[in-house]
Amino acid sequence: MTQPPAPTNPDRYRDTTRVALVGAVVNLVLSVVKILVGIGAQSQSLIADGIHSVSDLLSDALVYLAAHHARHGPDKEHPYGHGRYETAATMGLGVLLILVAAGIVWGGAERMLGFHELLAPGAMALYAAVLSIVANEALYHYTIRVGHRINSDMLRANAWHHRSDSISSVVVLVGVAGTMAGLPYLDAVAAVIVGLMIAKIGWDLGWSAMQELVDAGLAEERLQAIRKTIMSVAGARDVHMLRTRRIGGYASADVHVQVEPRLSVSEGHMIAQLVENRLKQEIEEIDDVTVHIDPEDDQTFPACADLPPRPEALRRLATLWQGVDGAEHRQQLVLHYLGGRINVDAYFPLAHFPDSQRAEQLRGELARPLAGSREFGTLRVFFSCEL
Repeated sequence: MTQPPAPTNPDRYRDTTRVALVGAVVNLVLSVVKILVGIGAQSQSLIADGIHSVSDLLSDALVYLAAHHARHGPDKEHPYGHGRYETAATMGLGVLLILVAAGIVWGGAERMLGFHELLAPGAMALYAAVLSIVANEALYHYTIRVGHRINSDMLRANAWHHRSDSISSVVVLVGVAGTMAGLPYLDAVAAVIVGLMIAKIGWDLGWSAMQELVDAGLAEERLQAIRKTIMSVAGARDVHMLRTRRIGGYASADVHVQVEPRLSVSEGHMIAQLVENRLKQEIEEIDDVTVHIDPEDDQTFPACADLPPRPEALRRLATLWQGVDGAEHRQQLVLHYLGGRINVDAYFPLAHFPDSQRAEQLRGELARPLAGSREFGTLRVFFSCEL
Protein backbone atom coordinates (compact mmCIF):
# COMPACT_ATOMS: atom_id res chain seq x y z
CA MET A 1 0.00 0.00 0.00
CA THR A 2 1.13 3.56 -0.51
CA GLN A 3 0.06 7.13 -0.09
CA PRO A 4 1.17 10.01 -2.32
CA PRO A 5 4.01 12.12 -0.94
CA ALA A 6 2.94 15.24 0.90
CA PRO A 7 3.40 18.59 -0.84
CA THR A 8 6.74 20.25 -0.27
CA ASN A 9 7.00 22.19 3.00
CA PRO A 10 6.73 25.93 2.21
CA ASP A 11 9.34 26.64 4.91
CA ARG A 12 11.82 24.53 2.94
CA TYR A 13 11.27 26.67 -0.16
CA ARG A 14 11.54 29.90 1.85
CA ASP A 15 14.81 28.84 3.54
CA THR A 16 16.33 27.60 0.29
CA THR A 17 15.55 30.76 -1.68
CA ARG A 18 16.79 32.97 1.17
CA VAL A 19 20.12 31.12 1.22
CA ALA A 20 20.38 31.38 -2.56
CA LEU A 21 19.70 35.14 -2.55
CA VAL A 22 22.20 35.83 0.26
CA GLY A 23 24.83 33.76 -1.55
CA ALA A 24 24.13 35.51 -4.84
CA VAL A 25 24.62 38.99 -3.36
CA VAL A 26 27.85 38.03 -1.59
CA ASN A 27 29.27 36.24 -4.62
CA LEU A 28 28.37 39.10 -6.95
CA VAL A 29 30.37 41.50 -4.77
CA LEU A 30 33.29 39.05 -4.40
CA SER A 31 33.51 38.20 -8.09
CA VAL A 32 33.61 41.88 -9.10
CA VAL A 33 36.16 42.74 -6.40
CA LYS A 34 38.48 39.80 -7.09
CA ILE A 35 38.46 40.09 -10.87
CA LEU A 36 39.01 43.85 -10.86
CA VAL A 37 41.67 43.67 -8.13
CA GLY A 38 43.26 40.66 -9.85
CA ILE A 39 43.58 42.60 -13.09
CA GLY A 40 44.82 45.71 -11.34
CA ALA A 41 47.21 43.83 -9.04
CA GLN A 42 48.34 41.45 -11.83
CA SER A 43 47.41 38.23 -9.99
CA GLN A 44 46.41 35.33 -12.20
CA SER A 45 45.36 33.21 -9.21
CA LEU A 46 43.09 35.99 -7.90
CA ILE A 47 41.48 36.37 -11.31
CA ALA A 48 40.91 32.59 -11.33
CA ASP A 49 39.42 32.88 -7.86
CA GLY A 50 37.14 35.64 -9.13
CA ILE A 51 35.95 33.35 -11.93
CA HIS A 52 35.29 30.74 -9.25
CA SER A 53 33.07 33.30 -7.49
CA VAL A 54 31.22 33.86 -10.76
CA SER A 55 30.54 30.11 -10.86
CA ASP A 56 29.28 30.42 -7.27
CA LEU A 57 26.95 33.17 -8.44
CA LEU A 58 25.63 30.94 -11.22
CA SER A 59 25.22 28.07 -8.74
CA ASP A 60 23.12 30.30 -6.50
CA ALA A 61 20.91 31.06 -9.49
CA LEU A 62 20.58 27.32 -10.15
CA VAL A 63 19.67 26.71 -6.52
CA TYR A 64 16.98 29.39 -6.69
CA LEU A 65 15.46 28.01 -9.89
CA ALA A 66 15.61 24.41 -8.65
CA ALA A 67 13.96 25.37 -5.35
CA HIS A 68 11.19 27.16 -7.27
CA HIS A 69 10.38 23.96 -9.20
CA ALA A 70 11.03 21.49 -6.37
CA ARG A 71 8.59 23.19 -3.98
CA HIS A 72 5.59 21.93 -5.94
CA GLY A 73 3.95 18.78 -4.66
CA PRO A 74 3.03 15.69 -6.72
CA ASP A 75 0.91 16.17 -9.80
CA LYS A 76 -0.25 14.10 -12.77
CA GLU A 77 3.07 14.42 -14.63
CA HIS A 78 5.22 14.12 -11.48
CA PRO A 79 3.52 11.59 -9.17
CA TYR A 80 6.58 11.48 -6.88
CA GLY A 81 6.85 15.26 -6.64
CA HIS A 82 9.52 17.57 -8.05
CA GLY A 83 12.42 16.76 -5.71
CA ARG A 84 14.65 15.59 -8.55
CA TYR A 85 14.93 19.19 -9.73
CA GLU A 86 17.28 19.59 -6.78
CA THR A 87 19.22 16.54 -7.94
CA ALA A 88 19.52 17.86 -11.48
CA ALA A 89 20.69 21.22 -10.14
CA THR A 90 23.31 19.51 -7.96
CA MET A 91 24.62 17.63 -10.99
CA GLY A 92 24.66 20.88 -12.96
CA LEU A 93 26.74 22.48 -10.22
CA GLY A 94 29.21 19.60 -10.41
CA VAL A 95 29.59 19.92 -14.18
CA LEU A 96 29.94 23.69 -13.89
CA LEU A 97 32.72 23.33 -11.32
CA ILE A 98 34.62 20.87 -13.51
CA LEU A 99 34.41 23.19 -16.54
CA VAL A 100 35.58 26.17 -14.49
CA ALA A 101 38.42 24.10 -13.06
CA ALA A 102 39.57 22.97 -16.50
CA GLY A 103 39.87 26.58 -17.67
CA ILE A 104 41.77 27.65 -14.55
CA VAL A 105 44.22 24.73 -14.73
CA TRP A 106 44.81 25.33 -18.44
CA GLY A 107 45.62 29.01 -17.94
CA GLY A 108 47.91 28.36 -14.97
CA ALA A 109 49.73 25.57 -16.77
CA GLU A 110 50.37 27.78 -19.79
CA ARG A 111 52.04 30.40 -17.59
CA MET A 112 54.05 27.78 -15.70
CA LEU A 113 55.31 26.36 -18.99
CA GLY A 114 56.31 29.81 -20.23
CA PHE A 115 53.65 30.28 -22.93
CA HIS A 116 52.54 33.50 -21.25
CA GLU A 117 54.35 36.07 -19.18
CA LEU A 118 54.27 35.48 -15.43
CA LEU A 119 52.42 38.16 -13.50
CA ALA A 120 53.72 40.02 -10.46
CA PRO A 121 50.78 40.59 -8.08
CA GLY A 122 50.61 43.56 -5.72
CA ALA A 123 49.50 43.97 -2.10
CA MET A 124 45.84 44.62 -3.02
CA ALA A 125 45.60 40.99 -4.13
CA LEU A 126 46.40 39.92 -0.56
CA TYR A 127 43.59 42.04 0.90
CA ALA A 128 41.10 40.74 -1.66
CA ALA A 129 42.07 37.14 -0.88
CA VAL A 130 41.56 37.70 2.86
CA LEU A 131 38.15 39.28 2.20
CA SER A 132 37.18 36.26 0.08
CA ILE A 133 38.24 33.79 2.78
CA VAL A 134 36.18 35.49 5.48
CA ALA A 135 33.08 36.01 3.30
CA ASN A 136 33.02 32.49 1.86
CA GLU A 137 33.61 30.80 5.20
CA ALA A 138 30.63 32.72 6.58
CA LEU A 139 28.55 31.67 3.57
CA TYR A 140 29.64 28.05 3.98
CA HIS A 141 28.59 27.84 7.64
CA TYR A 142 25.28 29.60 6.97
CA THR A 143 24.39 27.41 3.97
CA ILE A 144 25.50 24.08 5.45
CA ARG A 145 23.52 24.77 8.64
CA VAL A 146 20.33 25.40 6.69
CA GLY A 147 21.06 22.43 4.41
CA HIS A 148 21.32 20.07 7.38
CA ARG A 149 18.20 21.49 9.00
CA ILE A 150 15.98 20.97 5.94
CA ASN A 151 17.88 17.88 4.70
CA SER A 152 18.77 19.37 1.30
CA ASP A 153 21.63 17.78 -0.65
CA MET A 154 21.44 20.70 -3.06
CA LEU A 155 22.15 23.24 -0.30
CA ARG A 156 24.89 21.05 1.14
CA ALA A 157 26.44 20.91 -2.33
CA ASN A 158 26.22 24.67 -2.65
CA ALA A 159 27.76 25.09 0.80
CA TRP A 160 30.78 23.07 -0.29
CA HIS A 161 30.94 25.26 -3.38
CA HIS A 162 31.36 28.22 -1.01
CA ARG A 163 33.91 26.26 1.06
CA SER A 164 35.88 25.46 -2.11
CA ASP A 165 36.02 29.19 -2.87
CA SER A 166 37.27 29.85 0.66
CA ILE A 167 39.97 27.18 0.36
CA SER A 168 40.99 28.41 -3.08
CA SER A 169 41.36 31.91 -1.65
CA VAL A 170 43.74 30.50 0.97
CA VAL A 171 45.82 29.03 -1.85
CA VAL A 172 45.67 32.39 -3.66
CA LEU A 173 46.85 34.11 -0.48
CA VAL A 174 49.87 31.79 -0.26
CA GLY A 175 50.60 32.11 -3.97
CA VAL A 176 50.42 35.91 -4.02
CA ALA A 177 52.52 36.21 -0.86
CA GLY A 178 55.11 33.82 -2.26
CA THR A 179 55.29 35.65 -5.57
CA MET A 180 55.70 38.99 -3.78
CA ALA A 181 58.49 37.37 -1.72
CA GLY A 182 60.45 36.55 -4.88
CA LEU A 183 59.01 33.21 -6.08
CA PRO A 184 57.40 34.26 -9.39
CA TYR A 185 55.92 30.85 -10.25
CA LEU A 186 53.89 30.53 -7.06
CA ASP A 187 50.95 32.59 -8.33
CA ALA A 188 50.58 30.31 -11.39
CA VAL A 189 51.10 27.20 -9.25
CA ALA A 190 48.39 28.46 -6.89
CA ALA A 191 46.00 28.91 -9.82
CA VAL A 192 46.56 25.28 -10.93
CA ILE A 193 46.06 23.98 -7.37
CA VAL A 194 42.84 25.98 -7.07
CA GLY A 195 41.63 24.49 -10.35
CA LEU A 196 42.36 20.92 -9.27
CA MET A 197 40.58 21.45 -5.96
CA ILE A 198 37.53 22.80 -7.76
CA ALA A 199 37.55 19.85 -10.17
CA LYS A 200 37.63 17.34 -7.29
CA ILE A 201 34.66 18.95 -5.58
CA GLY A 202 32.78 19.15 -8.89
CA TRP A 203 33.38 15.46 -9.54
CA ASP A 204 32.18 14.45 -6.06
CA LEU A 205 28.99 16.49 -6.36
CA GLY A 206 28.26 15.34 -9.90
CA TRP A 207 28.86 11.67 -9.08
CA SER A 208 26.58 11.83 -6.04
CA ALA A 209 23.80 13.41 -8.12
CA MET A 210 24.31 10.85 -10.90
CA GLN A 211 23.91 8.02 -8.39
CA GLU A 212 20.58 9.48 -7.33
CA LEU A 213 19.40 9.98 -10.92
CA VAL A 214 20.09 6.30 -11.72
CA ASP A 215 18.16 5.28 -8.58
CA ALA A 216 21.05 4.04 -6.45
CA GLY A 217 19.69 2.79 -3.12
CA LEU A 218 20.44 4.00 0.39
CA ALA A 219 23.61 2.85 2.13
CA GLU A 220 23.59 -0.60 3.75
CA GLU A 221 23.53 0.86 7.27
CA ARG A 222 20.33 2.73 6.44
CA LEU A 223 18.82 -0.44 4.95
CA GLN A 224 19.60 -2.28 8.17
CA ALA A 225 17.89 0.49 10.14
CA ILE A 226 14.83 0.18 7.90
CA ARG A 227 14.68 -3.61 8.36
CA LYS A 228 15.01 -3.25 12.12
CA THR A 229 12.21 -0.70 12.21
CA ILE A 230 9.89 -2.93 10.16
CA MET A 231 10.57 -5.97 12.33
CA SER A 232 9.63 -3.94 15.41
CA VAL A 233 6.03 -3.81 14.14
CA ALA A 234 3.80 -6.45 15.74
CA GLY A 235 2.75 -9.02 13.13
CA ALA A 236 5.75 -8.55 10.82
CA ARG A 237 7.50 -11.93 10.50
CA ASP A 238 10.14 -11.20 7.87
CA VAL A 239 11.31 -8.60 5.36
CA HIS A 240 12.49 -9.16 1.81
CA MET A 241 12.73 -7.38 -1.54
CA LEU A 242 13.52 -4.06 0.16
CA ARG A 243 14.25 -1.35 -2.41
CA THR A 244 15.02 2.32 -1.84
CA ARG A 245 15.85 5.38 -3.88
CA ARG A 246 16.49 9.05 -3.21
CA ILE A 247 14.31 11.87 -4.51
CA GLY A 248 15.84 15.25 -3.74
CA GLY A 249 16.40 15.53 -0.01
CA TYR A 250 14.14 12.56 0.75
CA ALA A 251 13.91 8.85 -0.02
CA SER A 252 11.19 6.37 -0.94
CA ALA A 253 11.06 2.67 -0.11
CA ASP A 254 9.07 -0.33 -1.26
CA VAL A 255 9.23 -3.59 0.64
CA HIS A 256 7.62 -7.02 0.98
CA VAL A 257 6.61 -7.80 4.58
CA GLN A 258 5.76 -11.39 5.46
CA VAL A 259 2.92 -11.96 7.93
CA GLU A 260 1.04 -14.97 9.35
CA PRO A 261 -0.36 -16.73 6.26
CA ARG A 262 -4.04 -16.89 7.26
CA LEU A 263 -4.55 -13.33 8.45
CA SER A 264 -7.60 -11.43 7.27
CA VAL A 265 -7.17 -8.82 4.56
CA SER A 266 -8.03 -6.05 7.02
CA GLU A 267 -5.39 -7.18 9.55
CA GLY A 268 -2.75 -7.41 6.83
CA HIS A 269 -3.71 -3.91 5.73
CA MET A 270 -3.38 -2.69 9.31
CA ILE A 271 0.12 -4.15 9.61
CA ALA A 272 1.10 -2.46 6.35
CA GLN A 273 -0.20 0.87 7.67
CA LEU A 274 1.79 0.46 10.88
CA VAL A 275 4.96 -0.32 8.90
CA GLU A 276 4.48 2.76 6.73
CA ASN A 277 3.81 5.08 9.66
CA ARG A 278 6.73 3.78 11.72
CA LEU A 279 9.22 4.11 8.84
CA LYS A 280 8.17 7.70 8.24
CA GLN A 281 8.48 8.49 11.95
CA GLU A 282 11.79 6.76 12.70
CA ILE A 283 13.80 6.91 9.44
CA GLU A 284 14.57 10.58 8.89
CA GLU A 285 14.86 10.63 5.10
CA ILE A 286 11.89 8.35 4.32
CA ASP A 287 8.72 10.17 3.23
CA ASP A 288 7.15 7.67 0.80
CA VAL A 289 6.58 3.96 1.49
CA THR A 290 4.98 1.14 -0.48
CA VAL A 291 4.30 -2.03 1.53
CA HIS A 292 3.45 -5.37 -0.10
CA ILE A 293 2.03 -7.89 2.37
CA ASP A 294 3.10 -11.52 1.79
CA PRO A 295 1.54 -14.57 3.49
CA GLU A 296 4.79 -16.46 2.78
CA ASP A 297 8.25 -15.81 1.37
CA ASP A 298 7.44 -15.53 -2.33
CA GLN A 299 11.15 -15.75 -3.16
CA THR A 300 11.34 -19.39 -2.02
CA PHE A 301 7.81 -20.85 -2.06
CA PRO A 302 6.14 -22.01 -5.31
CA ALA A 303 4.33 -19.24 -7.16
CA CYS A 304 0.52 -19.11 -7.01
CA ALA A 305 0.06 -16.92 -10.08
CA ASP A 306 -0.96 -19.90 -12.27
CA LEU A 307 -3.71 -21.03 -9.91
CA PRO A 308 -7.32 -20.21 -10.82
CA PRO A 309 -8.68 -16.97 -9.33
CA ARG A 310 -11.55 -17.02 -6.88
CA PRO A 311 -14.52 -17.16 -9.34
CA GLU A 312 -13.02 -20.11 -11.21
CA ALA A 313 -11.89 -21.82 -7.98
CA LEU A 314 -15.45 -21.61 -6.61
CA ARG A 315 -16.85 -23.11 -9.80
CA ARG A 316 -14.40 -26.01 -9.60
CA LEU A 317 -15.24 -26.63 -5.95
CA ALA A 318 -18.94 -26.66 -6.76
CA THR A 319 -18.28 -29.25 -9.46
CA LEU A 320 -16.16 -31.43 -7.16
CA TRP A 321 -18.77 -31.28 -4.38
CA GLN A 322 -21.75 -32.14 -6.55
CA GLY A 323 -23.65 -34.96 -4.94
CA VAL A 324 -22.23 -34.34 -1.44
CA ASP A 325 -25.25 -34.13 0.81
CA GLY A 326 -25.19 -30.87 2.80
CA ALA A 327 -22.53 -29.14 0.67
CA GLU A 328 -25.18 -26.74 -0.60
CA HIS A 329 -25.54 -25.28 2.92
CA ARG A 330 -22.06 -23.75 2.93
CA GLN A 331 -22.25 -20.08 3.86
CA GLN A 332 -18.67 -18.92 3.32
CA LEU A 333 -15.52 -20.17 1.64
CA VAL A 334 -12.16 -18.61 2.46
CA LEU A 335 -9.36 -19.40 0.02
CA HIS A 336 -5.69 -19.31 1.08
CA TYR A 337 -3.22 -19.27 -1.82
CA LEU A 338 -0.19 -20.81 -0.12
CA GLY A 339 2.69 -23.03 -1.21
CA GLY A 340 1.50 -23.19 -4.80
CA ARG A 341 -1.94 -24.55 -3.90
CA ILE A 342 -5.36 -23.32 -2.76
CA ASN A 343 -6.18 -24.23 0.85
CA VAL A 344 -9.87 -24.00 1.66
CA ASP A 345 -11.73 -23.00 4.83
CA ALA A 346 -15.43 -23.93 4.55
CA TYR A 347 -18.01 -22.56 6.99
CA PHE A 348 -21.39 -24.22 7.62
CA PRO A 349 -24.25 -23.31 9.97
CA LEU A 350 -24.39 -25.69 12.91
CA ALA A 351 -28.18 -25.66 12.76
CA HIS A 352 -28.10 -27.90 9.67
CA PHE A 353 -25.73 -30.42 11.30
CA PRO A 354 -26.81 -30.91 14.93
CA ASP A 355 -25.51 -34.47 14.81
CA SER A 356 -21.73 -34.43 15.44
CA GLN A 357 -21.34 -37.73 13.62
CA ARG A 358 -22.92 -36.23 10.48
CA ALA A 359 -20.66 -33.20 10.79
CA GLU A 360 -17.55 -35.39 10.85
CA GLN A 361 -18.91 -37.40 7.93
CA LEU A 362 -19.37 -34.20 5.94
CA ARG A 363 -15.71 -33.28 6.48
CA GLY A 364 -14.61 -36.54 4.93
CA GLU A 365 -17.02 -36.31 2.01
CA LEU A 366 -15.84 -32.79 1.18
CA ALA A 367 -12.13 -33.64 1.49
CA ARG A 368 -12.25 -36.80 -0.63
CA PRO A 369 -12.78 -35.09 -4.07
CA LEU A 370 -9.93 -32.64 -3.33
CA ALA A 371 -7.37 -35.36 -2.60
CA GLY A 372 -6.41 -35.87 -6.21
CA SER A 373 -6.57 -32.20 -7.22
CA ARG A 374 -3.42 -30.36 -8.29
CA GLU A 375 -4.91 -26.95 -7.47
CA PHE A 376 -6.39 -27.60 -4.02
CA GLY A 377 -4.51 -28.39 -0.83
CA THR A 378 -5.82 -28.72 2.69
CA LEU A 379 -9.48 -28.39 3.66
CA ARG A 380 -10.73 -27.12 7.01
CA VAL A 381 -14.45 -27.28 7.86
CA PHE A 382 -15.98 -25.07 10.53
CA PHE A 383 -19.45 -25.17 12.04
CA SER A 384 -20.83 -22.00 13.58
CA CYS A 385 -23.96 -21.02 15.40
CA GLU A 386 -23.91 -17.64 13.62
CA LEU A 387 -21.86 -16.16 10.79
